[in-house]
Amino acid sequence: MYKGTNSWTVGSMKGLVCMQKKCNYRRKTAVLMGVVMLVLAVSVSICPFVSRADEASDLKNSIEQKQQEIKDAQDQKKQLQSGLTDVKSIINELEEAKSSLAAYVKQLDGNLEQIQAKINSLSEMITQKEAELVETKAELEEALANEQTQYESMKLRIKSMYERGSNFYLEAMLTAGSFSEMLNRADYIERLSASDMRKFEEFQTAREYVEVCKAQLETEQELLEEAKKDVEAEQAALEKLIAQKEAEITAYEADINNREMLVKEYEAEIAAQNAEIKALEDAAKTLQKQLEQANGKKNKYDGGMFAWPAPSYTRISDDYGERMHPTLHVKQFHNGVDMAAPGGSPILAAYNGTVTAAAYSTTMGNYIMIDHGDNLYTIYMHASKLYVKQGDQVVKGQKIAAVGTTGRSTGNHLHFSVRLNGSYVSPWNYLKK
Repeated sequence: MYKGTNSWTVGSMKGLVCMQKKCNYRRKTAVLMGVVMLVLAVSVSICPFVSRADEASDLKNSIEQKQQEIKDAQDQKKQLQSGLTDVKSIINELEEAKSSLAAYVKQLDGNLEQIQAKINSLSEMITQKEAELVETKAELEEALANEQTQYESMKLRIKSMYERGSNFYLEAMLTAGSFSEMLNRADYIERLSASDMRKFEEFQTAREYVEVCKAQLETEQELLEEAKKDVEAEQAALEKLIAQKEAEITAYEADINNREMLVKEYEAEIAAQNAEIKALEDAAKTLQKQLEQANGKKNKYDGGMFAWPAPSYTRISDDYGERMHPTLHVKQFHNGVDMAAPGGSPILAAYNGTVTAAAYSTTMGNYIMIDHGDNLYTIYMHASKLYVKQGDQVVKGQKIAAVGTTGRSTGNHLHFSVRLNGSYVSPWNYLKK
């Protein structure tokens, strides 16, 4: 992807260093004197020795740091490859829980939550790595520019050196006005020779830094691709388990031999759900009275219209009111509106209020209940993830959860309910389609 440095230049520079070591003192001094003049002729600035040493040291430290980052990225890639969800193993474990639908649903929801957490973590990694790749590419471009600058500088010096020839160096040494001046020149030339060697070492370090930047870029790109591939695999695992759950619930409820038992079980679950909601309302009322006594303020609902709680919804899969249960074939009161929406899409707080509950039950799955004042509550069921906790203050339109299919659910959707004065009421009294 990137062009390498001209090998002739590097070889020539190494040849120059070798020549300087093998020549006798007189010739060595003359050559070094020529280097001084050539440096002046091509206007190549010579940095202070301490400054160059610091710069080279910083670059070497950067190389070591990047080599460690490459190793970390490689280790991270191996962890990703070995950490994928084993769907078959999960399904086998779930077989033991099939005798109880509630136990089966609860165990499977736990697996779904773990997989969703992996997906969220991988998605965060992808975002982070994409930003790091931009930074690494910029560092590589800067390193390449620095390498090219040093390359051009050395090329000019070597070219001029060969064009002038060795006699020029000897002549320069012999033109000294006195023996003392010649010794001073020789001493100065030795110092410049050391500087010249440092410049060559700096060039080699710059080349090494370019190569490690390229390696880091390649490793980070591989890690990014692995993370994207793992997201797809985990999403497939999630969808497979959701389909397994839907099939088991449907088959379980459709079994004629289980019909009578299931009707009783279903009625018991609804009763337990209503009791749980009622207990939460009673607790909220008690807390509200305590707050009123403490600050003299009452939590009031101002009558505004609700925000649509599932902005990514595709359709109303089940409406509020009396209905015939699709598999149990019993008349049932559906206490909310089911909004079919993609898994992981946002669930918003319908209105300002206080989070009364953010918990899990085998029927409601992950759910949230919000107190809006004046005995008005909203309930959000079957979420894949909750972003608020009990006691939090929320505002209208705030993201509080993600759509899912936890609990007694057969497909990603939001079950949205409204309660007023202890009874369920139609959400359409507060929503605009």
